[in-house]
Amino acid sequence: MMCYDNSEMLSRLIDVMANDKPLMLTSPKQRQGSRFEQRACEFLQERGLILVAQNWQQPKVGELDLVMLEKGQAWSTLVFVEVRQRQHSYFGDAAISVTAGKQRKIIKAARHFLQQNPQYHKYECRFDVIAYNTMNKKNKNEANITLDNQPNQRLEINQPEWLQGAFITSAW
Repeated sequence: MMCYDNSEMLSRLIDVMANDKPLMLTSPKQRQGSRFEQRACEFLQERGLILVAQNWQQPKVGELDLVMLEKGQAWSTLVFVEVRQRQHSYFGDAAISVTAGKQRKIIKAARHFLQQNPQYHKYECRFDVIAYNTMNKKNKNEANITLDNQPNQRLEINQPEWLQGAFITSAW
């Protein structure tokens, strides 16, 4: 399964019949997050992981950015990946932003994913974080991603930090 870029689809406008005003499906921050999730998916696929699910959501439970399968010689591992991005490190880098509360939400969503997908029960599970620490750049030629709310600003994308086994959980 290939990673898909849903930022275009999500950024489309739809007409609302009641007031004839277009309704934005996502915010600029959500579209930017989608772009980084796409980059993370491609990064992991280049390293041999197989995409199982992208932006898996369960209402009132949570969302999993990426669910990947890492094939090993002895066993395979189901990897739940949280993708984080920070423009500034004033309050710590992107990896640190995965708080204990966020970890609990990811673990809860992973449990629901496994309940709905029993074919993955036999796999070991791991929780990884892909962290992008970016910097604003004024020169448009030096970066890959434009900020939605600041069109003349670009982000300098550093190589992501891949934290394998970033956090663990007790018995499922």
